[in-house]
Amino acid sequence: MSERRQRPVVLYDGKCGFCKRHVERWRAISGDKIDYLPFQEHASEFPEIPVESLGRAVHLVQPGGLVTRGAEAVFRIAALSSKPRWWWCYHHLPGFAAASELGYDWVAAHRELIDPIDRRLFGKSTDPASHRLTISIFLRALGAIYLIAFCSLWAQIHGLIGARGILPVAPAMEQLKHNPGWHKYFDLPTLCWFSASDSFLTFLCAGGVVMAVLLMIGVFPFLMLLGLWAFYLSLVVVGQDFLSFQWDALLLEAGFASLFLGVFQLWMNSRRMREPSHVGIWLLRWLAFRIMFLSGMTKLVAGDTSWRDGTALKYHYWTQPLPPWTAWYVNRLPLSFAKFSCWTMFFAELVIPFFIFLPRIPRRVAFFGIVIFQFTILVTGNYGFFNLLTMVICIPLLEDSFFPRRLRKKPLVYRSQPAWLTGLFLPPAVVIVLITCVAFARECEWQMRFPRWIQSMYVSSYPFRSANGYGLFRVMTKQRYEIIIEGSDDGEHWKTYEFKYKPGDVNKRPEFVTPHMARLDWQMWFAALDERPPGWFVAFLQRLLEGSPQVTDLLRTNPFPDHPPRYVHALLYDYHFADDPKGKAWWKRTLIGEYVPTVQLR
Repeated sequence: MSERRQRPVVLYDGKCGFCKRHVERWRAISGDKIDYLPFQEHASEFPEIPVESLGRAVHLVQPGGLVTRGAEAVFRIAALSSKPRWWWCYHHLPGFAAASELGYDWVAAHRELIDPIDRRLFGKSTDPASHRLTISIFLRALGAIYLIAFCSLWAQIHGLIGARGILPVAPAMEQLKHNPGWHKYFDLPTLCWFSASDSFLTFLCAGGVVMAVLLMIGVFPFLMLLGLWAFYLSLVVVGQDFLSFQWDALLLEAGFASLFLGVFQLWMNSRRMREPSHVGIWLLRWLAFRIMFLSGMTKLVAGDTSWRDGTALKYHYWTQPLPPWTAWYVNRLPLSFAKFSCWTMFFAELVIPFFIFLPRIPRRVAFFGIVIFQFTILVTGNYGFFNLLTMVICIPLLEDSFFPRRLRKKPLVYRSQPAWLTGLFLPPAVVIVLITCVAFARECEWQMRFPRWIQSMYVSSYPFRSANGYGLFRVMTKQRYEIIIEGSDDGEHWKTYEFKYKPGDVNKRPEFVTPHMARLDWQMWFAALDERPPGWFVAFLQRLLEGSPQVTDLLRTNPFPDHPPRYVHALLYDYHFADDPKGKAWWKRTLIGEYVPTVQLR
């Protein structure tokens, strides 16, 4: 046997551009484990293989003399290149081998037709489908989102759920500790079982900030991801109304799915780290698909005709919770622009997400389409870190070949995830997909009967907020109500409490809040839509009458800095954008009546 044949040899068609591109991709993965030879120049070295057979399919010749062709050869090449899962499928899944060979033969016979399609789907790059740099960037960006979320919450936490906050959590947790059984810890998975004091809430926020910074630096990413998820879940569980937003659940689900990437290195260095687990990558892609597709689908099934006739955005810019000043100008554009924007939105939410499951080039289209769409929302609205988080979740749609060459340095040693780790990750990932399919069907209002055990897991998983359904603005709000709170010492002369961000003073210019999440201001928008004041709002008024400094710090102005008012009441106004802000007023409003009549502390 010649020296050349001491290693496996792949014989391919050296005149076929399609074949040469794929051979270069295999070569980049296998390195020097396999020799790749064009059969036109080396067929004579392998007389046992007919030349006409070499022209129809790729052949793999192993040192022992074993010759395989077609799909079997391709999967053996993958196995020799440390990617054995396809070889396992070829030998163990019923029908997989036959289907693979049929598909291979058809493609091989139509290479001239397939070649341009292949270039448009996979691109001309022959670099292997590596994700080391991509996931490194993603995890650092996710750390930045966690940092924003924890810093934003830290500035409000005591006024929202602290000891003198609107909804103090400590008394409730103390009472729950006396409930019998262990199920209470699963129903409320929070570290606040240890303590719910103001200092412990500060510890959770501060700890989240520290871990987020360490994740951005790249220190022990798996441990940081686990800690961030646990700390943020702990706050969301006890946050009650103020941490019940979809982007809180989205951050938890993104953080939990990131654990399946299997980045266990002490220091995250894209040149030294293993190839991330594709189980985690596909969980994140599935999440990106759901947040986009369900946002569009729920609008269609909710029955709001304004979404179906394209007029919904005629109301959106001035009725959204916290409109910035840019929304005033966009709202002035013709109705035709609002309709065009609506149809473009549906294309971005219902069509582009399917590109996520296609090869490299269509996935890039999905990435740019979703990122641009989220950016347009970001510049006309205030949605906390939601838009930025959605953009970050789209990063795993890319591969390392997307980034400039100066960033994607070759690994010191190419190492894929070990097969045992994939086997460890796959079963729980399948369970997560099944659970989210239940949530997906419910959001779409599909009457699907899932097995009882799947439905049971779906219910059991809810407290962890890491397998969710999504759907924003299902029904367009067509009127804007604002609650104005006033206090008085004598019941005749009233002073107004101004909020930091929500509309109040008609002359105050709407401002950008992003990426800060102003949770009290957002809840005031929801409260104005309710016919009766929610419980947290009544508690809010009580804290104003008590003069709680933690609560008044959540407001822009406190008209009673020296002592709390004796009386408070809440008025309901109908707000619209003013016709011309050059006359100072950005809003115009009409009094509807009392939202809460005059009250005082007993």
